[in-house]
Amino acid sequence: MPSHHPRTHDTPATALPETAGTSDSAVQDPLTHDPASGGPFSRLQTALRRETVAGILLVAAAALAIVWANSPFAESYFALRDLEVGYEPWHLRLSLGAWAADGLLAIFFFLVGLELKRESVSGDLRDLGKAAVPIAAAVGGVVVPALIYAAVNLASPETLGGWAIPTATDIAFAVAVLAIVGSHLPPALRLFLLTLAVVDDLLAITIIAVFYTEGVSVPPLLLALVPLAVFAVLTHRFPRFFAHRAWAAWVILVPLAVVTWALVHEAGIHATVAGVLLGFAVPVMAAKNSAEPVELAEHLEHRVRPLSAGFAVPVFAFFSAGVAVGGWGGLTTALAAPVTLGIVAGLVLGKPLGIMGATWLTTRLTGGRLDPSIRWIDLLGIALLAGIGFTVSLLISELSFDPAADAGDQAKVAILTASVLAAVLAGALLAWRNRRYRQAPLPVPGKDAVQA
Repeated sequence: MPSHHPRTHDTPATALPETAGTSDSAVQDPLTHDPASGGPFSRLQTALRRETVAGILLVAAAALAIVWANSPFAESYFALRDLEVGYEPWHLRLSLGAWAADGLLAIFFFLVGLELKRESVSGDLRDLGKAAVPIAAAVGGVVVPALIYAAVNLASPETLGGWAIPTATDIAFAVAVLAIVGSHLPPALRLFLLTLAVVDDLLAITIIAVFYTEGVSVPPLLLALVPLAVFAVLTHRFPRFFAHRAWAAWVILVPLAVVTWALVHEAGIHATVAGVLLGFAVPVMAAKNSAEPVELAEHLEHRVRPLSAGFAVPVFAFFSAGVAVGGWGGLTTALAAPVTLGIVAGLVLGKPLGIMGATWLTTRLTGGRLDPSIRWIDLLGIALLAGIGFTVSLLISELSFDPAADAGDQAKVAILTASVLAAVLAGALLAWRNRRYRQAPLPVPGKDAVQA
């Protein structure tokens, strides 16, 4: 879940100054407007930008789905999830569950695209020397879990296709746990997690686009380039207009985004990729020759994040996490299945092994260095935290298995189990380290530089 930017989202963004002279005084910019002076809706938006609130909503939606799917009213849950709506001639008659996975999750991936572009253009990924260690850690955190899953399921060809499920990290959930237990931890730890998560997202997107696209229809894919190009030209040519007039984005940019999404969906590529492409199309740096520089990506992220955290991602979790366990016997059977064992081992063991191992090798073989404030025991907590798969893992599981197959339900049980285990283990370790830092605060080398 995207909450990647090093700026802490638990505080309202106030980095951009109020723009004088705008003719649209009725529309106040969300980056400069003081939410305390607004109404309940403004305060709600501010709350939804907090990492802890986003994580709580995510867990609550998944818990509601699990309880409902295992209650006497389970049939109504699955009937709701499988209810089909949409326009059939455009191949858009989908179940509500599919709309959540293909449509709503594209909003989340739009934020991912914005973050990836920002980090590659002006953030930590711009300096490959500085980012080499967390990049290597992310790669290790993808490769090792996939190998563990494949080893466990080697004798089961019908489930081997789920190898990518334990490779993902749910950054919204992970950062929420870190925010709760890590108030006194070195800031460099959070920066390491965020950089790792950005690369993890990029790898997950690549896996979805390459391995979970069965066939591509070229004509709609070429047609999708037209609204995408218009979207890119408008956002680059008129950043101030779209930054300070919220209605313009809804009237002009959103229809272009929807058409792009529909054409990518029609092309046979998972439609969340359209969200990433649209995110990449937005300028993340202000024009140097502008009399009034505007970073449009910052404005759009600020507006879209509450929609993603408060609606799109929880609704996806609600429709994806619901699995009928079948009582204690069904749960024990699911936990003993190769799919479950591979995913749990991949997320809980593979993620930390891959991240720690790749980090150690990179620091030893390339001369790359961790921030001086980071201790290996603290890094282990971050590596365990990366084992929270959840959102993207649930998405990949739906792409890997037939919804009617037992393997699909087993994968969901495994993802939920592994994510809870990873959160508990990481939370316990980081809470212990946090107490140590709070009780005996030590000078943190490079702290000021990290915060700057």
